Amino acid sequence: MDDFQNILENGITFKGSKGPKNDDGKVKTKARKKKYITGAHGSGSARQKAKYREQRANRKSQRRKG
Repeated sequence: MDDFQNILENGITFKGSKGPKNDDGKVKTKARKKKYITGAHGSGSARQKAKYREQRANRKSQRRKG
């Protein structure tokens, strides 16, 4: 019952946040690396995905022109 009484009198205090994250500018996932995006690292799957990305980008640029 002591804890409950203490909470009623003083309220609950929460810890503050840890602060801003240190972003060192490094690429942390494969999906953001240039070689992976362009399919240049040799993976057939990555080449195919790069081809689809390029087609999608071309569609978007053609819509703006048209």
